[in-house]
Amino acid sequence: MTAEPLERFLDRPAQLKEPERTLLPRLPDATPLILRTARGDDLPELCRLDKEVFQEVAYPEFLLRQMYDMYADHLLVLDDGTGRLRGYVLAGTTRLDRGSWILGLCVIQDQRRNGLGRELMVEVLDRLRGCGIEQVRLTVEPANRAAILLYRGLGFVPEEPDGGLRRDYFGPGMDRLVLRLDLTPAG
Repeated sequence: MTAEPLERFLDRPAQLKEPERTLLPRLPDATPLILRTARGDDLPELCRLDKEVFQEVAYPEFLLRQMYDMYADHLLVLDDGTGRLRGYVLAGTTRLDRGSWILGLCVIQDQRRNGLGRELMVEVLDRLRGCGIEQVRLTVEPANRAAILLYRGLGFVPEEPDGGLRRDYFGPGMDRLVLRLDLTPAG
């Protein structure tokens, strides 16, 4: 799985230096998507997207609000140009141990298998590396083979013991694999 080159441009005043990326469409009639940092006014749309993709295990609206307040620099969205979100990635960080967790990654059904999840992950990992984060963890449902292949392709490995499998991680019957990526310093 390879990613296409991205074109950079600024949406905000130059002093903010917040890059955005226009993702070139992979289908002839598709609209380009903009990969950018989430804004406060994205929260209703972010909640809609999270519910659409994750359904009964979607984050409650108040929790998405709090995660935005805490981790706004590491909440990236795919915007179709009209403000409608087509995907997001969220990383929670702590400076205490230079660690981070990927708390959410999603792309809407009709945009999957186009490398967009990879694009989101590459961008958030670059930002985390630039902030001095040394290790990133995430959990994934053991049956989600597409996500596991994506994460393994980015260098994530199962965190031992037991090949990363954590039984009942999110409660009875909600097993997860814990994967880890050691980041090399930016430079």
